[in-house]
Amino acid sequence: MKILITGGAGFIGSNLALALIKKNHSIVVLDNLSKQIHGTNALETSPLYNSIKDKVTFIKGDVTEKQDLQKALIDVDLVVHYAAETGTGQSMYEIERYSNVNVGGTAILLDLLANDKTLQVKKVIVASSRSIYGEGKYFSKELGAVYPEHRDDESMRNGRFEVFYDNEDTALQLMATDEESKIHPSSIYGITKQNQEQMVLCVCKTIGIKAIAFRYQNVYGPGQSLTNPYTGILSIFSSLILNNKPINIFEDGKESRDFVFIDDVVKATILGIENDSINNDVFNVGSGVATDVLTVAKTLVMQYNKNVPITITGNYRLGDIRHNYADLVKINKALNFIPLIPFEEGITKFAKWVVTQNIEESKYDESIEEMKKKGLFK
Repeated sequence: MKILITGGAGFIGSNLALALIKKNHSIVVLDNLSKQIHGTNALETSPLYNSIKDKVTFIKGDVTEKQDLQKALIDVDLVVHYAAETGTGQSMYEIERYSNVNVGGTAILLDLLANDKTLQVKKVIVASSRSIYGEGKYFSKELGAVYPEHRDDESMRNGRFEVFYDNEDTALQLMATDEESKIHPSSIYGITKQNQEQMVLCVCKTIGIKAIAFRYQNVYGPGQSLTNPYTGILSIFSSLILNNKPINIFEDGKESRDFVFIDDVVKATILGIENDSINNDVFNVGSGVATDVLTVAKTLVMQYNKNVPITITGNYRLGDIRHNYADLVKINKALNFIPLIPFEEGITKFAKWVVTQNIEESKYDESIEEMKKKGLFK
């Protein structure tokens, strides 16, 4: 097939492109080589771009520009739509940019698919996100499965970081979040990913194009951007550690995420690309395991053999969720997907790659200052 990957020079997109090339697919990549991800001189220095530049048909362009998408879609059989602004915290004050790219870019893509009769796209894969769930699924002794609202400023200011339901005194018990769970994102980023998913599934069903949305959890691995201070906790911590800077652990360090290795994400996505019997459906993609942030920090310090202080400060960001990890029953049954790389193995692979890279000065402190000015960091 001829496959277009929007945002295909990014972390997930470039890895997917290389894997699909090995399967003899022809790959077109549309990417604007964002400075936030690729640095200031992407054509020369971006490892992600350089890993694919000689192997794909590369179009430097933007999904917010209709003519760029029109050019990229010529003779394409399948679209993998990854192009998006990413960063939960940043999305809360760069609202117009996130909306224009994530929602507006998706609208232009779908408008072309619906109206340009010269196009031959038969399937669309869209990258959704675990962020659309907001807080995950929890168990209440009184009520069973519940979906609590987002934590408020006053509770977290008083050190009440765990999730409670209404007036109950006991913290809720975390459960795996399945695809039927309540969708209630707590950030503009999450809202735009929800919109992307719903727009693609709605329009494609109407115009007779197959569509699948993958709700990715926290994807990590060799190749991810080490310069983006707004997303990727493993990269952020690694840059701090290798710059001999202390790590500030938010809340009490027990907040958790589902970290899924890049190879598993690529595998799940290819299963969706190659399975023609599944249409207009959504799937979680994760490891199915919750790992807390303090464990991540301690593991990385050990991997790099660096003696940097790890401090649990009780700081917090408004809009952050407490916990979320994926229920994988549906994707296992439908696509026979089983993640193969446990966190301990994946983080070792990641750290071994990081030490081979040129680590620039961390810009994380600047991103925190931005959030402080906007009243989002406490």
